[in-house]
Amino acid sequence: MRTLKLQIQLSIDGYIAGPNGEMDWMTWNWDDALKRYTDRILEPVDCIVLGRRLAEGFIPHWAAVADNPNDPEYEAGQKFTNTPKVVFTKTLGESKWPNTVLAKADLVEDVTQLKQQQGSDIYACGGASFVSALIKNRLIDEFHLFINPVALGQGMPIFQELESKQDLKLVESTRFDCGIVVLNYGLKHD
Repeated sequence: MRTLKLQIQLSIDGYIAGPNGEMDWMTWNWDDALKRYTDRILEPVDCIVLGRRLAEGFIPHWAAVADNPNDPEYEAGQKFTNTPKVVFTKTLGESKWPNTVLAKADLVEDVTQLKQQQGSDIYACGGASFVSALIKNRLIDEFHLFINPVALGQGMPIFQELESKQDLKLVESTRFDCGIVVLNYGLKHD
């Protein structure tokens, strides 16, 4: 079965965005070691799953980066643009992006089916509601939590939909010079 990975930036108090979606608190001056860590996560990925709201900014952003060989994130842009994507949506009628299909049925069934297909790792990107639904339904196998050195006090959490406890196993914790600590957890399967 394929592994579904989540890499997400969080405040130290567990928010992925401020109460109005603010993300100006995130650390983006990543040191080379953190960039290599991210490359290691992405290298085996051959499918990206996204929520519709994030996809509307994510896909065009990385396509623009991939079109500019002088951009310092050019390689990441190439990876995100060239990797097949599945956007989960209830509102879009057809995909407006190349290399992207829409999933409109049941999230749990569709992601489970993707995980059972032949292939390498799957990378999850999304906002609070999409990621929360993946977590709630125990679909994330690897959590790569990029803890930023800031507390927000309030905002958008990703663990608020849990109906019962989920046990995780710490795989690795790494401190980076830019101030981010990455906590890598695996979901303990029953």
